[in-house]
Amino acid sequence: MGNSPSRVTAQDKAILDLKTQRDKLHQYQRKITVLTDRETAIARQMLAKGDKQRALLALRRKKYQETLLQKTDAQLEQLEKLTSSVEFALIQKDVFFGLQQGTKVLKEIHAEMGGLEHVEKMMGETAEEIAYQQEVSEMLGGRISNQDEDEVEEELAALEAEVAAKNQPVPVQPVPQVPLPNVPDTELSSPSRAEEEERQQRQRQRQEERQAMLA
Repeated sequence: MGNSPSRVTAQDKAILDLKTQRDKLHQYQRKITVLTDRETAIARQMLAKGDKQRALLALRRKKYQETLLQKTDAQLEQLEKLTSSVEFALIQKDVFFGLQQGTKVLKEIHAEMGGLEHVEKMMGETAEEIAYQQEVSEMLGGRISNQDEDEVEEELAALEAEVAAKNQPVPVQPVPQVPLPNVPDTELSSPSRAEEEERQQRQRQRQEERQAMLA
């Protein structure tokens, strides 16, 4: 008698779907790091140009993507606990609904991330790029919480301070003034007449002594 094929249960399928979603989420997490780093750099560039509005938009888009990943990660972690529960049969419907929602959110993340070419549009000047920026701004309008908005404003303020510090000229250190020695204000005294006569007398005496030695 041959071995009967193993039966795939609903719980097995849920666990497989869950692992697939976790793997995909981890791929997005690695990819989004590249995108969010670039969005931060774009925000700096915009602030350096004085374009605070587009700097803010880049940071809001970055925050939204990060928040999506965090929420999805937390949801999948909860589903992982549920699928391994002995009471799976009782919560099967909820688990599959959660997996469906997870798939939907992952698709949304994929659509939002787009790629670096979409990120670069955040600082473009063409009509198409400006329309894209407007579309992103409108989309983010109802999807970022007040707390996220506050965090974005804090990050923007920190970047503004950083850019301002880089643009500030380096102060020139003053050269220390070395005091010059005082010039004497008194004239050098010339030798007195008596001193001059004494000097000449000594000179004559030395000449006489030399002549006596030669005689």
